[in-house]
Amino acid sequence: MQVSSPIPNLDANLAVALDALLTEQSVTRAAARLHTSPAAMSRTLARLRRVLQDPLLVRAGQTMVPTPRAETLRDEAAAVVRRLEALLTPSGGIDPGALRRTFTVQASDLVGAALAPGLLGLARRQAPGVTLRVLAEEWEAGPALREGRIDLEIGSIDHVDPETRVEELVTLRMAAAVRAGHPLAEGLLTPARLAAAEHVAVSRRGRFTGPLDAALAERGLSRRVGAVLPGHLAAMALAAVGDVVCLVPTSLPGEPASPLSSAAHALGLRLLDIPLPLPPLTIGMAWHPRHSADGAHQWLRGAVRRVLRPAGAAEEAHRNDQSPK
Repeated sequence: MQVSSPIPNLDANLAVALDALLTEQSVTRAAARLHTSPAAMSRTLARLRRVLQDPLLVRAGQTMVPTPRAETLRDEAAAVVRRLEALLTPSGGIDPGALRRTFTVQASDLVGAALAPGLLGLARRQAPGVTLRVLAEEWEAGPALREGRIDLEIGSIDHVDPETRVEELVTLRMAAAVRAGHPLAEGLLTPARLAAAEHVAVSRRGRFTGPLDAALAERGLSRRVGAVLPGHLAAMALAAVGDVVCLVPTSLPGEPASPLSSAAHALGLRLLDIPLPLPPLTIGMAWHPRHSADGAHQWLRGAVRRVLRPAGAAEEAHRNDQSPK
């Protein structure tokens, strides 16, 4: 099999110069078009003549006229330059309506349930060709992002590789969720009453204790955890039909309602302020930097912001995401 030799002296600038010369049919006008000097353009024309082994432009009185070879090259040279411009011009964004893509997001059951309705609604209005796949938190996020198995990790981001991009979306607090007829729903909720109630804990690793236990222990109190479940939705479903307490993230005082509380409200749960200082919960998203400038991925991140963030913060973050890094 014969292997073709590499093209000698391949230079994209020659294609740009050829297009200008054949369009203007004048060294002076081609030089002005490309913001160079007539002398430099004359040297480039000489080089093109050597490479193509054709005069390209010849004198005809006071003007220059293209040779037959130049005539055949004119449209092709213009097309090559347009493709080069498209290739080397920074992306100005994408048309969401033209997207045909499936995005894979890794999130907890509660985050997925909060995110899916808003994301699907935005996709239906803006990008009907987009589909969403939500995976449970089964993979270590860093390698999964790096290897392209997931597009975004959304949740409490605390285990990322150095190159991973992380953006905080919203800060929440934990509330005690109980059914409407639960004894804790009446009267003042105190640390002692909260500790005396039966609890259901949420932990993917099966842990019985967490920040609430540490806060109770500082007051000499402890709670009884009757069950540990892997997801918030199962814990809330249990709380909706029994006298158990589960913890649910909700908005900080004065902030708009968080979609992460929507499932609790749909189940008829009452969200009670916990009378103890608990650490806030920060929900963020993480992605691999190879997606930072990708227009489709920018649309996805903007959509996630709109669903999970207060409106003003989401718009500001979207502007920052679009700015050059």
